[in-house]
Amino acid sequence: MKIDLTGKRAVVSGGSRGIGEAIVKQLAACGAKVAFSYRSNEEGGQQTLAEMEEGGGTGLLYPLSVGCRESVAEFFQEVDDQWGGVDIVVNNAGMDGKRERLWEIPAEDWERVIEVDLIGTYYMAAEGLRRMVQQGEGVFLAISSVHEQVPWGGHTAYTAAKAGVGMMMKSLSLELAETGVRAVSLAPGAIKTEINQDVWSDPETMADLKKKIPMNRMGTVQEVAETAAYLVSEKASYITGTTVFADGGMASYASFAKGG
Repeated sequence: MKIDLTGKRAVVSGGSRGIGEAIVKQLAACGAKVAFSYRSNEEGGQQTLAEMEEGGGTGLLYPLSVGCRESVAEFFQEVDDQWGGVDIVVNNAGMDGKRERLWEIPAEDWERVIEVDLIGTYYMAAEGLRRMVQQGEGVFLAISSVHEQVPWGGHTAYTAAKAGVGMMMKSLSLELAETGVRAVSLAPGAIKTEINQDVWSDPETMADLKKKIPMNRMGTVQEVAETAAYLVSEKASYITGTTVFADGGMASYASFAKGG
């Protein structure tokens, strides 16, 4: 199935590495112009941009703090100035924070995760939807996590934020139902990236992780990126207000695979 995004203007937050980088490259490969952001990894962003342009794509790289309303507004204004609007918004930027029990984590650390993962999603959605609703078409895709459904000890802020993102997309889909704009959430599971190298490079921790995944392997960033491209395309025109899990079955409780 060929995904054609020719002529579409896409915005992706957190596109300088990992899942975000793969999504940027996949959307570009499908024909979209892609404006994407980085927070601290400018070098990675520049490399991604260069690879896109070498492949014939059109890109725009911008520094962004997704948890800052003014920064997000400036990002979208730059896209307006360059391309005259937006058709696809993918909010990928996020953080899981320090692993600590709720009553021991400093309040500012807990709040920072909520600010980036949940409030940042709101900022990106609000800016994108103001534009897409006016034009009568578009897609907002929130990159959530398997942990919007699966509890994760030591990460109460992250799980709360991602659960909030999932419900935000459901509620948004009702608000958008008659506008021609869709809102969808994509929830990756354990995806192999440089960020979690400490897990997959250690045989003991990797073996423990695989027990939690019915398919018995980590996913790849390309698998997530191809799913994202499908969800923002016309091929998924009847999908809205739901979370699509790309998790190898992790949300299906692997420990019950052979009975309980």
